[in-house]
Amino acid sequence: MRTSPGTHTEKEMALEEIDSHIRRIPDFPSKGIVFYDITTLVKNAEAFQKSVDMMAEILADKEITSLVAPESRGFIFASALSYKLGKELILTRKPGKLPSDTASASYDLEYGKDALEIHKDAINSKSKAVIVDDLLATGGTAHSAGRLVEELGGSVLGYLFLVELMGLKGAEALSPHPVWSLLKMPG
Repeated sequence: MRTSPGTHTEKEMALEEIDSHIRRIPDFPSKGIVFYDITTLVKNAEAFQKSVDMMAEILADKEITSLVAPESRGFIFASALSYKLGKELILTRKPGKLPSDTASASYDLEYGKDALEIHKDAINSKSKAVIVDDLLATGGTAHSAGRLVEELGGSVLGYLFLVELMGLKGAEALSPHPVWSLLKMPG
């Protein structure tokens, strides 16, 4: 569908609505960081539905077996996508939160360090995973989740985010895998 100059497509209008429901909090959790708060998005059922539907469209033609979600905001989008697409959901958690044998990977954040763990029996050689999270900054969290999938014998088909902060070059850290995001923001 062609649009006249100054008009917006349905997709552009949906993205603007989604964006309008994300609260920006300057200097959180530390000075110089702008925190993109998705609690205001998920509180609005219609905007949340639109974001999940648009993310599902991106994955619709991919041969995925697993959606891997980093703790904790990745759980929100990946669980909704798992339900919508009928794919298994694998949770990666902070250390000490999973009850069975785990594999672990540490990573750097834009404001510190952290680690993720995954159950060793959650992934196998038949697993074709997409890592799903709310926001891509430096790529540390997502890269660690992808590394865990690959260490356990699975394949990473790509990474999907609600928001990508362009200035922090997180997509480069995830190369050569594809990175998909609904909203691209300055970082």
